[in-house]
Amino acid sequence: MSRSENIRQNRGRAVVIRGARTPFVRAFGDLTRVDTIALGATAVRGLLEKVGLSYKVVDGIVWGGVILPSASPNVAREIALDVGLGAACEGMTVTRACASGLQAITLAAAAIERGEADVLIAGGSDSTSNAEIKLPQRVVHALAPLALGKPTPADVLGALAQLAPFTDVFPRAPKIAERSTGEVMGESAERMARRNEISREAQDAFALTSHKRAAQAIADGLFDDEVVPVRLPDGREIRVDGLVRADTTLEKLAKLRPVFAKDGTLTAGNSSALTDGASAVLLMSEHKARALGLAPLASFRSWSYVGVDPRDQLLIGPAIAVPRALERAGLALADVDLVDLHEAFAAQVLSVTKALGSAAFARARLGREEAVGDIDPARLNVHGGSLALGHPFGATGARMVTTMANALARTGKRTAVLGICAAGGLGAAAVLERFE
Repeated sequence: MSRSENIRQNRGRAVVIRGARTPFVRAFGDLTRVDTIALGATAVRGLLEKVGLSYKVVDGIVWGGVILPSASPNVAREIALDVGLGAACEGMTVTRACASGLQAITLAAAAIERGEADVLIAGGSDSTSNAEIKLPQRVVHALAPLALGKPTPADVLGALAQLAPFTDVFPRAPKIAERSTGEVMGESAERMARRNEISREAQDAFALTSHKRAAQAIADGLFDDEVVPVRLPDGREIRVDGLVRADTTLEKLAKLRPVFAKDGTLTAGNSSALTDGASAVLLMSEHKARALGLAPLASFRSWSYVGVDPRDQLLIGPAIAVPRALERAGLALADVDLVDLHEAFAAQVLSVTKALGSAAFARARLGREEAVGDIDPARLNVHGGSLALGHPFGATGARMVTTMANALARTGKRTAVLGICAAGGLGAAAVLERFE
């Protein structure tokens, strides 16, 4: 059954009622002692308080995450229990790398449109500060028999003998590298910058714009409705995003050294930072929204998920996912009022926009003769993006949905398209439409 048939036969479209998020803060900063479950619970609790919705109405949580705690990997269910949504509120946790939050939201929307639920909360969270540091596998293999049985002294000595030299058994800090290529994402982005001829100057200029727009949005109070405070164990509250630099300049950005290659162009200033945070979105059927007297902000016209070869251009996925989502929505890029692209790196965003404007890329990768189109900078990432705000992997998609839904409702504009690149050579896109 098609999505449109599901909608007709059930209770209308899934609609976005509201979104809320924690402040996004640099990893190992103010939110270090707040784990991903606590961050998610804060966002969900704040969302329900903003809407004034009874906890009993929520059917379930669909949650995205990348750095999942091994002891409690179903973060969604733990959030539901921590918030007090009731034992009957089910929970499902999904991971699609940096697109995990958007994946959770579109899964929830699809479930509502199939008639499987009336009210769902979807979003994501991640705490890089609380990433688990693991022992090397050979340590685990050597010690496991001791933990599972009744070892003799000889067994213990034998296990210890397997661990020599002991310098090889120390815990290892996690490395965010592609399993298929061995590259960290910044190294892949460096290759994209060279291949697509994205200069250091262009990257720095894009990063500056991201910070300036995010700072202006904060100054204008545009995020006030979205952000909920996080209470720390010591009683302090974190209320504002911690990474936006209103005072940055091209001169300051130009002084930063390359991070991923000695002669590279990617720096800490034009790359997104490791970040802690959570975002949540309330979705329900049109029928349920009317019954509860709630005014929706937006609905989804379409979405798309794609894969590309990680050995080619790891982060080019949105250049394929966006046109597919637009086609499913019956729109051209020129028809869309707002474009919001996840900013993992300035080089990645500029590579994607260049590909969208390229007829050669369209012929080679999309099977079409004409380019998808150029994006007017005035409608791209109008309130900044991940370069300025930060990127808690599982939370970014829900942040983007919330910000765009609010922007459409506030300005009266009709449509927005979102695009997200993700580890593993994945791309994601969705088309949002203001609810009328």
